[in-house]
Amino acid sequence: MPQAPAPDAHTLSGEPNNPRLYRKIAWRLIPFLCFCYLAAYLDRINVGFAKLQMAEQLQLSEAAFGLGAGLFFVGYILFEVPSNLILKRVGARVWIARIMITWGVLSACTMLVTTPAQFYVVRLLLGVAEAGFLPGVLYYLTLWFPTYRRGRIIALFMIGLPLSSVIGAPLSGWILGAFDQVQGLRGWQWLFLLEGIPSVLLGLMALRVLPDGPKRADWLDINEQGQVLRDLTLDEAQSPASGETFRQGFFNLKVWMLGGIDFAILLSAYALGFWMPTFIRNAGVSDVSEIGLLTAVPSIAAVLGMLVLGASSDRFRERRWHIILPFWIGAVAMATSTAFTDNVIMTVLLFSIAQAAIIGAVPVFFSLPATFLTGTAAATGFALACSLANIAGLVSNTLIGVTLDLTGESGAALWFFAACLVLGSLLVIALPAKVVNR
Repeated sequence: MPQAPAPDAHTLSGEPNNPRLYRKIAWRLIPFLCFCYLAAYLDRINVGFAKLQMAEQLQLSEAAFGLGAGLFFVGYILFEVPSNLILKRVGARVWIARIMITWGVLSACTMLVTTPAQFYVVRLLLGVAEAGFLPGVLYYLTLWFPTYRRGRIIALFMIGLPLSSVIGAPLSGWILGAFDQVQGLRGWQWLFLLEGIPSVLLGLMALRVLPDGPKRADWLDINEQGQVLRDLTLDEAQSPASGETFRQGFFNLKVWMLGGIDFAILLSAYALGFWMPTFIRNAGVSDVSEIGLLTAVPSIAAVLGMLVLGASSDRFRERRWHIILPFWIGAVAMATSTAFTDNVIMTVLLFSIAQAAIIGAVPVFFSLPATFLTGTAAATGFALACSLANIAGLVSNTLIGVTLDLTGESGAALWFFAACLVLGSLLVIALPAKVVNR
């Protein structure tokens, strides 16, 4: 991090001292990054809607679809850490733009697949292209906001995740119905094409919108740049940091624990993100537009959960119980849903509770790595935790697909995910409160 002047007496209080400045930064960066994340997650999970048409055309079984959906995470996992290290070297502006343009192009190219093998290949390449985006943005935010502001800031950025379903689910359902057979293409082909274009456009915009750090932000004057750097310097000085090198980030037990916690989150998050349209259809809804609208309801609950938990966590400077309690609530909701698989109202209600709790805890979770890592270690730690966690994408999709093929129901998989949330809460309890509660 660039050298900053020694903190002055005003800054030494360690308290938020210039809300106006950080609101200014947030308004400049967060809406754009939120839209980028919305596009990222939409291009990742729209395959769940495309499945409603493409599975029959490509002769994909439930297990084959689950494997294809999950192969995204193989490429994502393998390239997550290298991508984040490149981002730190070349700068966020160029690398985030590269990530978004390539994944947008590959997502659109999914419209061209005609066989299961082609579907597998393009999903694998899509994961390679997107690798590094989320941990890269999380690392990027550490260059702008001190620890005590990050819970709320990360929540504002990450509402792009549930918003991708709030906006994308009705949109995807409408595209499937309205564009089917237009120009000789099926609705699922139009879905991939139309929803891939915004990612490319946002990637091109990133080259102009995202400065590489406060010193390169021409919309901050020199005093404002100095204030941010002083706040970050003081924040690092108060942190019981575990290190700042690649080795200290990669071989850090707490980082691997974070990977396990995020694994528990993503098992449930991806199950709901990829398979919610199927769950709702199996509960008795056949119209794709209606499925799209109902799929959006749990995501609206998730937006509210993220905003409430993120703000509360910052207010009380408490992280652990803001993750543990939502995990327990989410586990109960997931397990209970298995008794109501043929009831649309209860399915949507219970998954809404699960989404609000589980996804609501995500921004609190992602404020943890930077409480004990800085510099290259932070970039490595964010990426490693995300890589370990995204194994859940392969496990979650494959497990549900196999379970549906073998039994016709997803209950066993959902019980397993609920148990993993409880185990994940034990890992959170094991994190030292004095380190992460900042």
